[in-house]
Parts: sequence; structure tokens; C-alpha cells
Amino acid sequence: MKATVYSLEGKALKQIDLPALFESPGREDLIRRAVLSEESKLYQPKGNYKFAGLETSARYRGRKEDFGSGKNKGIPHLPHEVLPGGQLGKVKRVPHAVKGRRCHPPKPEKKIIELLNKKEIRKAIISALAMVADRKVVTSRCHTDIGVSLPIVMEDSFEKLAKTKDVSAVLEALNLLRFVEKACRTGTKAPLIVVSGGTVLKAARNLPGVDVVCVEKLQARHLAPGAHPGRLTLFSEAAIAKISAMGDAQ
Repeated sequence: MKATVYSLEGKALKQIDLPALFESPGREDLIRRAVLSEESKLYQPKGNYKFAGLETSARYRGRKEDFGSGKNKGIPHLPHEVLPGGQLGKVKRVPHAVKGRRCHPPKPEKKIIELLNKKEIRKAIISALAMVADRKVVTSRCHTDIGVSLPIVMEDSFEKLAKTKDVSAVLEALNLLRFVEKACRTGTKAPLIVVSGGTVLKAARNLPGVDVVCVEKLQARHLAPGAHPGRLTLFSEAAIAKISAMGDAQ
């Protein structure tokens, strides 16, 4: 499988051979599981204060015959605040009391991370990479035709761009700036940029909906946001070389 390398002006420079993993079968089920697993690691654990509703002087006078019990006084047999003179105050601590503890509050120790085997995650990323090179899948996700060959590979000078306006000019030359404008209007995802490093990591992240990531930190949720594969993706030539090395090490 071959890909066209484009210049910063949007012109085709040459053809390169893509790694064999771009021809792997697409496994949407694995991609979905990997995305859910990766997103679960971003969740914030929730839980209330351990002693919420319990920091009070209220206590329950257990046996009805004990001294100071509420027997035959027309008051409920519940934890009451301790007042001077042995009097009983308001009911506290129990869930149905004012400012009482919650019945079944969320617990921060609850396991909210979906675990997945490393081999499954690796296979999911490979499947997602293969599907960003599938024109039919990408076109279906973008709801329009893409005017360049897929996957989109840029020359290595693309990684040296230091200003957002320069990255925007490259996208405009490739007729891809319309997806950024759409993301600005609708809040959807714009193209993904995968590089091996460089100043473009900071320059491209200011564009609405655009995600830029190093190839070493590439995850399935980047390639398939919302567990929907086929995101429009730009690769640098150096990033393709690292992906090729990753495929050889498999």
C-alpha cells in the first residue's frame, strides 16, 4: 500500500510505501473496547466526606428503660443532639433527618477503570490506523469526499511549523480547513495530526477541534473519538517511519 507525501503548499511530492499494519482488518469491537478503557482512566473518582453527617453530638439512647430515654415522652427513638441539662435536641445522623448522612453515597474507592489487555489495546490501535486509511470509512464519518489521497502524509518540515496560522495555511492548501470551521461551529472533532515531535505540537493545538499527538502517545481514542473509527488524520513522514518500526516489532 502506497501513500502520497504532500508539501506545505499542498502539492504531491512523492510516493512512499506504508507499513503493512495499514492493511490490517478493521475490528470495530476492539476499537470500542479500547476507547472505553482509555476514557475510563480520565474519570474523576467521586465520593463524599467519610464522616459527613456524623460529626454531631447526637447519640441513640438504646434501651427504653435506661436513664434519660425517650420512653413515654412523645419523641422518636432516634439519635438526638445532647443539650445542657440532659435534654434531647433535634434528630441527627440518620439519613431521613435534616443534615443527616446520605443513605448510600458514592464511594471514591469504587473501581471505575475498565481494564484491557495490552495485546488487545495494541490490536485496537492497529485496527484504528488501518481504518483511517480506508477512504470509504473516512468519507462516511466526514459526510463528504476528501480531495486528497488517504492517509494524508506530510513532509517532515511540517513538524517545524511554529505558528498556528502556518498550520492553518497548510490545512487550507489541502482543502481541509473546512473541517476546522465545522468543528468551530458544531463542536465536533477536526482532523488529527500525528507527528514524531517538533514545534507543531504547540502550534496546531490552538485550532478548534484539532488534536495533535506524538506517535509514541497515540491511543485509540485519538484515532476513533467516541469509539467511531475513520477520523481524518494527517501523519508526518517521520511519524510513518516510527509506525513502521512499531509494526516490525510486533
